[in-house]
Amino acid sequence: MSKRRRIYEGKAKILYEGPEPGTLIQYFKDDATAFNAKKHEIIEGKGVLNNRISEYIFSNLNKVGIPTHFIKRLNMREQLIKEVEIIPIEVVVRNVAAGSISERLGIDEGEVLPRSIIEFYYKKDELNDPMVSEEHITAFGWASPAEIDDMMAMAVRVNDFLSGMFIAVGIQLVDFKIEMGRLVEDDVMRIVLADEISPDSCRLWDVTTGEKMDKDRFRKDLGGMLEAYREVATRLGIMKINEAHGSKGPVLVSDNDTK
Repeated sequence: MSKRRRIYEGKAKILYEGPEPGTLIQYFKDDATAFNAKKHEIIEGKGVLNNRISEYIFSNLNKVGIPTHFIKRLNMREQLIKEVEIIPIEVVVRNVAAGSISERLGIDEGEVLPRSIIEFYYKKDELNDPMVSEEHITAFGWASPAEIDDMMAMAVRVNDFLSGMFIAVGIQLVDFKIEMGRLVEDDVMRIVLADEISPDSCRLWDVTTGEKMDKDRFRKDLGGMLEAYREVATRLGIMKINEAHGSKGPVLVSDNDTK
């Protein structure tokens, strides 16, 4: 990796130049951060798990016709992805009240929302990623009205797919954050899903116990973050059940085992 040109480094991932024009290599770090990196730890093996979980989800999204930047996984920590122009907006989809919506609106955590709610946040760490409206997005030129429509339609489709996928393995999808980018292929520009989808970017609760299986374990000092991520991987069939406990780092099934 040291010989590759580093394009960008975020809190949980590094982007390097790819082997071909229009591609990048996305490297998953073990860093766990919260509150805009005011809280930070290294959780050994987290990046490996997020790489495989995000690979599994993006591969399946591609199969059902939801366009993403994902091409293939290269190894335990790296993915080959298409280079896109990231839209500086985080799209949050909420199904159950938790986190900031409970604080802002005084809704009890765990209350099922009347319908799924889509929110937009401006990607700006120094401003703590403020919530913005469609008016802000179009006024400042971050995305056009047509692009916002595409982003919302894609968010709804992703929510439908993820909700079904997780409930099938006993996990409730409370909410999630996604990012999107512009991809130009054959002189046609379209909006595609980018970044990652993993327990770092979703709130996931056990359907029976309500146990948190996501980054809230780190945010709220609950402990057991890696174990929770392993459990998600196990239920999705990425990790073998008899290997999910007792090992220092994640032991993941081979590609042949997951087909």
